[in-house]
Amino acid sequence: MVNLTINGTPVSVPEGTTILEAARIAHIHIPHLCYLKDLNEIGACRLCAVEVEGEAKLTPACDNVVREGMVVRTNSSRVRWARKINLELILSQHDCTCATCVRSSNCKLQKLANDFGILETRFRKNLIPKKFRAWDHNFPLIRESTKCIGCMRCIQVCDKMQGMHIWDLEGTGGRTHINVADMKDIQDSNCTLCGQCITHCPTGALRERNDIDRVMWAIDNPDITTVVQIAPAVRTAWGESFGLKPEEATINRLAGCLRQLGIDYVFDTSFSADLTIMEEGTEFLHRLEKGDLEKYPMFTSCCPGWIRFIKSEYPDLVGQLSTAKSPQQMFGSVIKTYFAQKLGKKPEQIYSISIMPCVAKKAECDLPTMKNENGVQDVDVVLTTREVVRMFRSERLSVAKVYETPFDRLMGDYSGAGVIFGATGGVMEAALRSAYYLVTGKNPPAEAFNAVRASAFSASAPWRSATYDIGGQKITAAVVSGLANTRKLCEAILAGQVKYDFVEVMACPGGCSGGGGQPINVDDEERALSRGQVLYNIDRGMTLRFSHENEEVLALYSDMLEAPYSEKAEKLLHTDHFKC
Repeated sequence: MVNLTINGTPVSVPEGTTILEAARIAHIHIPHLCYLKDLNEIGACRLCAVEVEGEAKLTPACDNVVREGMVVRTNSSRVRWARKINLELILSQHDCTCATCVRSSNCKLQKLANDFGILETRFRKNLIPKKFRAWDHNFPLIRESTKCIGCMRCIQVCDKMQGMHIWDLEGTGGRTHINVADMKDIQDSNCTLCGQCITHCPTGALRERNDIDRVMWAIDNPDITTVVQIAPAVRTAWGESFGLKPEEATINRLAGCLRQLGIDYVFDTSFSADLTIMEEGTEFLHRLEKGDLEKYPMFTSCCPGWIRFIKSEYPDLVGQLSTAKSPQQMFGSVIKTYFAQKLGKKPEQIYSISIMPCVAKKAECDLPTMKNENGVQDVDVVLTTREVVRMFRSERLSVAKVYETPFDRLMGDYSGAGVIFGATGGVMEAALRSAYYLVTGKNPPAEAFNAVRASAFSASAPWRSATYDIGGQKITAAVVSGLANTRKLCEAILAGQVKYDFVEVMACPGGCSGGGGQPINVDDEERALSRGQVLYNIDRGMTLRFSHENEEVLALYSDMLEAPYSEKAEKLLHTDHFKC
């Protein structure tokens, strides 16, 4: 342990602790913009500068470790003056149009400017030249270069957490700025649309494409029937922006809010998560029986960021993907067929809206393989959790007072297995529950496969694996989240270092709960695992915990699809990953 003094308070912390972390342990706040623990500790913004006794210059607290007897002052007049000057310099290179910024009231830069009482800056505006601002605003990920403060977070998150290297520095000296690497346009890069750069950006420099107007158009159109599906992970986070606890921000309250906006039908994507398990689980058993998994495993296919990743980085493994569509696309397909028939509507009269914790879902729904033979999309538009929050605010909904309403019937039932799709390991666990039943004819204990759940992230253990006995056959499963970890797993599989039968991949660390479309919090705390725990708690409290016991899914097979992995099911619920 190292002993030091911060603002006159004795502090004892482990050796190797930074001054910033030591202050945090002592409940002393040091402001910062660029710092991200273990990812971006470069002292670029200099807002964390502190005065260390015996040092002539101010010291960045984020990348300097404590030493025995150190005396630190975080609030001297010299420190306060330096921070204010540095903040004004940053603001001089930032387009301060807060009223029209998607991050207004939720921006770290804006909060610091308010905290420091900066009403005007003494430096001339020096925004990035127009020639560097060009961007395709039809792309699901939007970059506003004039709002970039050069904190390097996007670069470090993309490089270290996701291993994709999409962003890089461009130019030299005072002309240095961040842009797409190798001078590419974003649509020509290998961006997976995971959205982690968005959720870790401290300003509004990165955001998702805004599709709210498309939804409001459909609501106002008397000839259109609007149908919404809500992804499992959305329920874990949508209430954060309104200060609601998880038990207050229920999925039924969210459904009530959507009905107040004028949505005609509201469903839970957990229904089609159960449907996905029936298809994917059956497909896995078929492939296993045929010997198709002798060399490489079958990979899950519900994460579009992962699908984009494998196609660009490991095309030789694309054939190992499950052909099952994602739950989003399965639901859209069923809405435009089964549900449309029940309503007596044509597919084009139904506007299918998805609310997802994901940016990549916006690209997924536009794929040519996600349309019927007449060119009608399964899903018409995708809104992120953040967009739904903004939509509720724009309509002035008092969400805490909105009455909870149940989902519509016909496709409104879902199991706990469908709910845990939103947490890393949840897809695998749900699939194995039903695979066990399909092989043995009886249910396993609901908690039999929870060894694949994540309780923490560890660089030394980039993925989790377990071997299970299912009907006398050993099944080895692996679960991985985060694309840098995924790359390590893929390399190990291709090198023959590991052998698995079934692998679940989620592009975002922690799975959909930590998705790139989830609410952004300015405290830099990662919430994926705590949000995922909400889903596991819901599953634990449900009576129905197995996808194969969902009566409404079984009715869908009886009325239309015949059986899992049947010819009809393949036509409606499966896709060809090689066609796009």
